[in-house]
Amino acid sequence: MTLVAGVDSSTQSCKVLICDAATGAVVRSATTPHPPGTEVDPELWWDALQRSIADAGGIDDVAAVSVGGQQHGLVCLDRRGAVVRPALLWNDTRSGTAAAELVTELGGAAWWADQIGVVPVAAITVTKLRWLADHEPGNADSTAAVCLPHDWLTWRLRGTTDIGELCTDRSDASGTGYYSAATGGYRDDVLTTAMRGRRPALPRVLGPHEPAGQTATGAVLGPGAGDNAAAALGLGAGVGDCVVSLGTSGVVSAVSEAPPRDSHGLVAGFADATGRYLPLVCTLNGAPVLAAVAEMLGVTLEDFSRLALSAPAGADGLIWVPYFDGERSPNLPAASGALHGVTSRNLLPANIARAAVEGLLASMRFCLDKIAEQGVGTERVMIVGGGVRSEAVRRIAPAVLSMAVAVPEPAEYVALGAARQAAWTLNGGDCPAWSSVRSVVYEAEPTPTVMERYQDACLLTLGRDR
Repeated sequence: MTLVAGVDSSTQSCKVLICDAATGAVVRSATTPHPPGTEVDPELWWDALQRSIADAGGIDDVAAVSVGGQQHGLVCLDRRGAVVRPALLWNDTRSGTAAAELVTELGGAAWWADQIGVVPVAAITVTKLRWLADHEPGNADSTAAVCLPHDWLTWRLRGTTDIGELCTDRSDASGTGYYSAATGGYRDDVLTTAMRGRRPALPRVLGPHEPAGQTATGAVLGPGAGDNAAAALGLGAGVGDCVVSLGTSGVVSAVSEAPPRDSHGLVAGFADATGRYLPLVCTLNGAPVLAAVAEMLGVTLEDFSRLALSAPAGADGLIWVPYFDGERSPNLPAASGALHGVTSRNLLPANIARAAVEGLLASMRFCLDKIAEQGVGTERVMIVGGGVRSEAVRRIAPAVLSMAVAVPEPAEYVALGAARQAAWTLNGGDCPAWSSVRSVVYEAEPTPTVMERYQDACLLTLGRDR
């Protein structure tokens, strides 16, 4: 049996799956937590990866490895390959003002959508570079190379300190704000503008199954991928599929043959891990919304789910706007959440729980609609992530989304997608057709009034937080 390894270096943890290269069957696995926060020393990611590899039985018997990772994180290296400062993660919103400045400086949102495919918000890497240049000019001067979390881990697995050996893939590069997935190239003008004239080195962009080198033990390294692209590969998503991920953030993505160009900046024109495109809308708030409301109610997540399902559809008029930690879609980094429609009759724990689930799902429906506006058709919706462990989410989702949803069996799809890419890199040719993902399909009567009330509540919140 030939073995391959897939890594998911996410915001929360580092997961390693060792899989059969022919079938995708998981042979062994391990997970190590990452520290909390919105900036992290990358060495802690490396330590977590080493622990996960060891706990998974090592990779001496593995023929290929690939790394999927959280997108947008800014890793700055000096000319010797040392980390300049802790990495700024995607959920660090300190660069919100820098994002607005860059949009204005380079021709407005329509220019960014047409030229780059991404209109900068605080999450995007290029805005963090502008923040660095303005607030930490000494660190900006010391930055000889810029890379992303999965790039840095792949580079470390090679055992090199040469910043000229950094590489990445289309999917992760397309989330930086200075790479165009449509043209397949970096935009030096955008990078130098963001860095106030500085031009650090950037990773070489590899093809979907182009080798990135070898580990010290001789395993072939795949190019890696951003977490959403890796998850789509692990799920076997194709054109017509839409993936809703409820993790730390909420993400809606769809596989497309053509890049989107959303002048409003909500739909990012990302690339996928196969050579296609991955139109994507990401919110800052995902499953933690449910945990926060459950904690407020003083109940476990299981009891929270039961409470939500005991309330009527529409929660007797209550609706949560789930901007608990600011928001990315719409771009309101300083926003906060709000509970609307409160009366003396409907302020009950069951309604509050139901409204939280419906509000979170309505934010996903908003994302789905924005992708549809780009002409990307959806024939199947798959929901994954920690949030889908909630029975309330599974049963209420088709009502709010107004279509049946498929809930794939629980699995580490980012790591599985990375492992599939590793097998592809090892063997070349077509991407291996691993076993189809088993899913349970949920259906429910649509509840369009929930979305209508959500949109009204968002307008009130939008006016408050502008």
